[in-house]
Amino acid sequence: MDLARPLPEYLIKRFHGWKATTYSENKTWYKRLADEGQRPRAMIISCCDSRVHVTSLFGADQGEFFIHRNIANLVPTFNADGEHHGTSAAVEYAVSSLKVAHLVVMGHSGCGGVEGCYDMCEGHAPALDEKTSFVGRWMDILRPGYDRLPAGDDATRKRALEKEAVLISLENLMTFPFVAAVVESGDLTLHGLWNHIGDGSLEAYDPASQAFHPI
Repeated sequence: MDLARPLPEYLIKRFHGWKATTYSENKTWYKRLADEGQRPRAMIISCCDSRVHVTSLFGADQGEFFIHRNIANLVPTFNADGEHHGTSAAVEYAVSSLKVAHLVVMGHSGCGGVEGCYDMCEGHAPALDEKTSFVGRWMDILRPGYDRLPAGDDATRKRALEKEAVLISLENLMTFPFVAAVVESGDLTLHGLWNHIGDGSLEAYDPASQAFHPI
């Protein structure tokens, strides 16, 4: 059985276009990145939604951010059970090896993963409740956030759950001993953001007021 097929032609054309322009004009920078390795100042955990583009949002170049993307930008609680943990591994590498100074969790509007969690918790997505659903079991991380939702219409509650995904992740990050240690020493700061894709706005979580505020 063939495990891979030829790359789609439009991707090949885009690669050649990048190689002839962006790469060609910045060969020295790319050589430096290759020779010296990466020294990102921040790690950003964002959703793997194709509309979320953190490097464009912050105008970042290669080498500036260590980026991890997953469904609904979630971080699970610390669990050293010897199993496979992609997000936890990324956090460990960023904090312990790269020694990033900032760790940012960024949620966004219209998140399909969050909507799936909301529907599952409302009893409207039985397929996600199945033990065989990878998405459903991943979204279980967000169930405590659903339990904290205020009363209101579905649209309002889903928007609130998108921001709960950020808060749950920040809370779970502090269950990692190596994260808590550097946060307490002042060598790492945690940040929560929420991006409205439609109007391009960005909100940051303020622990003092326990609310998100526009930047």
